[in-house]
Amino acid sequence: MKNIKSRLIVMNFLQFAVWGAYLTCIGQFLGRVGLGSYISWFYVAQGVVSIFMPAIMGIIADKYVQPQRLLGISHLLAGGFMLVAAYFGIEATELAQANMGNASYVANIWPIFIPYVLSVAFYMPTIALSNTVAFGTLTRSGLDFVKAFPPIRTLGTVGFIASMWLVNSLSFGLAENAQFTYMQLIICGDLGVILGAYAFTLPECPLSKSDEKKSLAERLGLDAFVLFKSKTMAMFFVFSMLLGVSLQITNGYATSYINSFGSISNDWFASNPTMLVSISQISEALCILMTAFFLRRFGIKNVMLIAMFAWVLRFGFFGVGTTTATMGVIALIASCLVYGVAFDFFNVSGAMFVQQEAPKSMQGSAQGLFMLMTNGIGASVGTYIAGKVVDHFCMWEGGYLVSRPEFSGEGWQMTWFIFAGYALVVALTFWALFRYKHDPNKLINVEH
Repeated sequence: MKNIKSRLIVMNFLQFAVWGAYLTCIGQFLGRVGLGSYISWFYVAQGVVSIFMPAIMGIIADKYVQPQRLLGISHLLAGGFMLVAAYFGIEATELAQANMGNASYVANIWPIFIPYVLSVAFYMPTIALSNTVAFGTLTRSGLDFVKAFPPIRTLGTVGFIASMWLVNSLSFGLAENAQFTYMQLIICGDLGVILGAYAFTLPECPLSKSDEKKSLAERLGLDAFVLFKSKTMAMFFVFSMLLGVSLQITNGYATSYINSFGSISNDWFASNPTMLVSISQISEALCILMTAFFLRRFGIKNVMLIAMFAWVLRFGFFGVGTTTATMGVIALIASCLVYGVAFDFFNVSGAMFVQQEAPKSMQGSAQGLFMLMTNGIGASVGTYIAGKVVDHFCMWEGGYLVSRPEFSGEGWQMTWFIFAGYALVVALTFWALFRYKHDPNKLINVEH
């Protein structure tokens, strides 16, 4: 039994280490090769493929290819495409260096972007696939996955953090650490290939033998849209989308913001933005453990509200944060600490709400719809708009994303306060419009 748990821990550790290698720092690399104005595109692409690829891979895993094998194939393809993106990243770096000072030079996004999109298209479904493999393996081993899985999943977050620290700390012979170079893509690709090969050694997960016939709409989870007939459910899903707008903004731009202080100061925090932002993931791991207490004590709606106001603080603290003064550093750290509340409290309480309010026959589809509205539509729209806002107030100069001169050095602050204002409007509107009476007994009986 211990061996099974250990093997699943390795799987989860690598699963999120792949993601952690680039998710919060790819913008810094793109900015240095002349692609800073396209940062939002890379996060939008991740959101778009998250809309349909997990459902498609889920259908394949149910009927045609054993989940652990599909997990391996997907990671091999994702890792391979990311290595192709890294190859073109090397070329982009050389071109950027050769054209330094050439105002007419325009970097070509497509050689990096296309293999990157293909990579994330195969990676995003693996998050659900790894859960399927873990749940199935634990169940067949006679273990209660409700109790056994959380510690295994926590090691996934540890893997994400470890990967962030790796790219922050090592340069691999280059002039800058991996967080600023194409090396982050190579690390991501290598880890993906390793996990892909490892997945083929995991215990077999038999295919579903159910004879139940489902329509394509049911298999893709589209049948859950019938829940919009319920006013409460419809409002919840709309607010999920509106909150989802905030999800990827700091992933895309937090490290670039912190690193921007390197243009005026050579302090440790400005030089190690990925390490500082990793506090967000540490907070996320800790807040998962707190969510159950808050749900029992305050109820689902109030926990959702706490999460929404936490997003206001997340952006607001960035707005007043700086690496050049003690109180500014404290504000940045506070922003990272509150991230766990902002992210986990809504995700967990939202999932609980969906689980207990959706009909049992479509609980899985409803959870998929929740993810589609937040991580798919919401996050895609949010990062695209955020990119436009950031590009309006800030510009790349000397490898740093700094405030445009016409905003008197306050472009970044104005950007963060706009995001904070948006989050505040969403929170207040949710408080005023969303009507839901918490039933503790219903919550206790929710099946996970």
